[in-house]
Amino acid sequence: MSLMTSISGIRGIVGKTLTPEVIVRYASAFAQYTNRGPILLGRDGRLTGRIIANIVSSTLLSMGSDVIAIGVCPTPTLIFAVTRSRAAGAIAVTASHNPMEWDGLKFIAPGGMFLTAQEYERLSKIVANSNREYVEWHRFGKHVVDESYLQLHLEAVLAIKYLDVQAIRARKFTVVLDCVNAAGCVLLPGLLKELGCSVIPMNCDLSGIFARPPEPVPENLTEVCRTVLQQKADLGIAVDPDADRLVLITEKGEPFGEEYTVAGAIRFVLQKESVSGQKVAVNLSTTRAVEDIAHQYGAEVYRTPVGEVHVSAKMKEVGAVVGGEGNGGVILPALHYGRDSLVGIALMLQYVTEFGDTLSKLKQTLPAYSIVKDKVALQSVAGDKVLHALKDRHAANGRVNTDDGVKLDFADYWVHLRKSNTEPIVRIIAEARTRSEAENVVELFKKRVLSFQS
Repeated sequence: MSLMTSISGIRGIVGKTLTPEVIVRYASAFAQYTNRGPILLGRDGRLTGRIIANIVSSTLLSMGSDVIAIGVCPTPTLIFAVTRSRAAGAIAVTASHNPMEWDGLKFIAPGGMFLTAQEYERLSKIVANSNREYVEWHRFGKHVVDESYLQLHLEAVLAIKYLDVQAIRARKFTVVLDCVNAAGCVLLPGLLKELGCSVIPMNCDLSGIFARPPEPVPENLTEVCRTVLQQKADLGIAVDPDADRLVLITEKGEPFGEEYTVAGAIRFVLQKESVSGQKVAVNLSTTRAVEDIAHQYGAEVYRTPVGEVHVSAKMKEVGAVVGGEGNGGVILPALHYGRDSLVGIALMLQYVTEFGDTLSKLKQTLPAYSIVKDKVALQSVAGDKVLHALKDRHAANGRVNTDDGVKLDFADYWVHLRKSNTEPIVRIIAEARTRSEAENVVELFKKRVLSFQS
């Protein structure tokens, strides 16, 4: 496995693909990229984070950049902090939902978004150039610790204009909270308590030792589901290690569905923003329920390639009031342009409060779809050739989007095929009205991908 690079940053297995040399190369390049301006630094709480953050900090200081260290914090807190500070950018030490042996660096631009493709290309050119101009000892940057942004982020979420904090408190929700022993531990329990919730913590000791596979998908959340039922809680909440993705569990101990975290938040905001013509942005793999909801409120939906920065950039471009990605990442530009589990929690608790019934009943009011995700290995043919052939084959039968792989939209379903940048595979995501229909679509397109290799 090689070092994984993308527009949001790098990640790798610590000591193998993510080494001190790699960390120094990228951190020094980012200092040069930001003209040696002050850099905010945070980490997601995993075991390797402190050591890597120390390497990053020392490198930045040696380049002449000041470092403002927040410590363990959700990635959305770091994004929020960039927008409220004099920083020239930020680095989050995180490998997102990857396992414990992984870590990485996410790079945040001054505007509070991850680097765009053009910006990351510029950074990559600096990385590739081995010449670095480190400063002399008397010109080193200054290192300061400033954890105040944690409280500022919490206060900003509580001040979202759509919230009636007293009304949420009056509901006295009982919530099972699973922070996978990582960054969510520092803010999510406090947020829920501020909202009057009785919190039943799971994996909230901030040890950095993941008690479950860290990606918050249904198969990894069986213990949370079981605890919600056993404790007769109103809902469960689970996040990934850097707490940008939110997954809800209903009072029945069933996943609300990460796709529906975003769909529910979008409908709630559009209800509040009652003027027709509002804008919403989501990625190409997010549920079609978003279009159904937007149509109901006279709003326009913009689809982007998969990746937070693509959605954020489109939202900023068109002035969208809400958006996100179907992996449970809610983006509310009124606060900042990053996926934020705190924002998602606050919006959904307000929505359930106003709805006046259970989370499972609320889900029944949302458009019903089912998404199935799979992948197929490529052997003797390039992924680009496969996708091009599938595009040509179906061009006359449905709408085709080639902004990110190939997405085929049909009346009763859609399917999105994307070539992996790190493995010889094609990822297949399909959505239909029922799970069995979506599974059939995935199997159909797996066979079609394989047919090009025979």
